[in-house]
Amino acid sequence: MEFIDSHAHLAYDRFVGDEADLVARARAAGVVHMVNPGITESSVAEALALADRFPGFITVGVGIHPNDAQSWQPETYARFKALAADPRVVAVGETGLDYFREHCPPAIQQTVLREHVRLAREIGRPLIIHTRDAHEDLLQLLTEENADEVGGVMHCFSGDLALAERSMALNFYISFAGNLTYKNAKNLHEAAAKLPLDRLLIETDAPFLTPIPHRGERNEPSLVVKVAEMIAQLQGCSVADVAAATTANARRLFRLPGAA
Repeated sequence: MEFIDSHAHLAYDRFVGDEADLVARARAAGVVHMVNPGITESSVAEALALADRFPGFITVGVGIHPNDAQSWQPETYARFKALAADPRVVAVGETGLDYFREHCPPAIQQTVLREHVRLAREIGRPLIIHTRDAHEDLLQLLTEENADEVGGVMHCFSGDLALAERSMALNFYISFAGNLTYKNAKNLHEAAAKLPLDRLLIETDAPFLTPIPHRGERNEPSLVVKVAEMIAQLQGCSVADVAAATTANARRLFRLPGAA
């Protein structure tokens, strides 16, 4: 079986010095690829460096996380646009809206998200979207900005079945992370049980949201298999079915080698 971790952050201090072993463990678990989205300009640069170290295994998203949206400058757009021809860059994001924390005013987040959508449409890359406590504003903004023209993924999906269906109508895939394995994640369980496999991705969001039974440990791409196992359990299918579908979906969305 082959798995793709569609969202993991390796440009974090807690991974420094362990990258080679981490990639080796991921490959041993069947992970054939991972997407490393930037959340600041500096982390984009670090992600690109990692993609150079592990060619073919790591690709990159260029973006500014909503909690850091105030760092966006006019020249940020130009710098990210200049990376459009780089084969290591497969997406725009991580971007989105996050009203849970008060790191950045919603108005600034919305302005910067619009810039990301405009960039994605201009360079023809899908979006990697983060949302927390901002679902209605997010869907309205994506609709207004014609984000469906490029589509993308609702990363680390945290909503219910209805929200997932509305997101898919805007040409977005739904990506589940380790929190799907948590007992109290009833809305996620219902969504993962009922959504079609051809619209799903899996991710770790490493180093965060470590799945059961490893909760409390550092998360890493090898553990994306646990997310696939949980989807299989909820849908009553095999892990191989989930692996095949989500891997094909990720290759298609991010235009990775082997895409159908």
